[in-house]
Amino acid sequence: MKLYNKVERILTELHALGIDDDAPLSVDDLTPFDQYHYYGTEAVDHAAAAIGIDAQARVLEVGSGIGGPARYLASSTGCHVTALELQFDLNETAMHLTQRCALADSVAHVCGDVLDGGQNGGQFDALVSFLCFLHIPDREALFARCFNALKPGGRLYVEDFAKHTEPSAEEWVLLKDKILCPYLPTPTGYEDQLRAAGFEDVVAEDVSAAWASFTRERHDAWNARRERNLDLHGAEITDGMEDFYKTAADLSASGVLGGLRICARRP
Repeated sequence: MKLYNKVERILTELHALGIDDDAPLSVDDLTPFDQYHYYGTEAVDHAAAAIGIDAQARVLEVGSGIGGPARYLASSTGCHVTALELQFDLNETAMHLTQRCALADSVAHVCGDVLDGGQNGGQFDALVSFLCFLHIPDREALFARCFNALKPGGRLYVEDFAKHTEPSAEEWVLLKDKILCPYLPTPTGYEDQLRAAGFEDVVAEDVSAAWASFTRERHDAWNARRERNLDLHGAEITDGMEDFYKTAADLSASGVLGGLRICARRP
């Protein structure tokens, strides 16, 4: 997926600000570039408040990308985050950036697959995931792993896609090939799957309209800086990101891609 490709582009953005490869960083230096999900740190703040993440919490983030949410969550709340990321280059970049932010004691990066169950054992107070579960069609296995990773009373917070209208054949191709989203549950179906896994107090907030606005504004903002992006990143990255942003915006505008913010609890 273009969003997860050429992850070294964040270093190019930092160079443009006059920041060398090994220079110390702050979390604020990175937040314009390391939040791959919608609404950036605002969404992370919402997650922390929604499930009560504080300095005593041990948190598992599934699909942590280059570490943006994990670093921000650790620095803003004082919690400890285990950041689980499947893609090797994303995880390597995340570790490097976390070290430069002097947060290695607060954020532990792990390259692995949540479906392997390596992070299970009921050790976490909270589990968060931002626009990652859309890539994982085996929801029965996924939610079982999430349930088992949490302590009794542990809380789950997920931001994910849901289906409001049935995609056409052409839209399914875009979902699978460009968004890497092979499966879309309905909002009600999503809640039912979590309850079937044993979760209680399942609440899903529909944020489809806000996410449709975000994706359109993100696409327009990228295009407005096209010449700057070409100069900085080159045509492959600039055109690839434009295509990805347009696809997400079009699928959201059509009503195919709905958005959910989901909270649940392990009893």
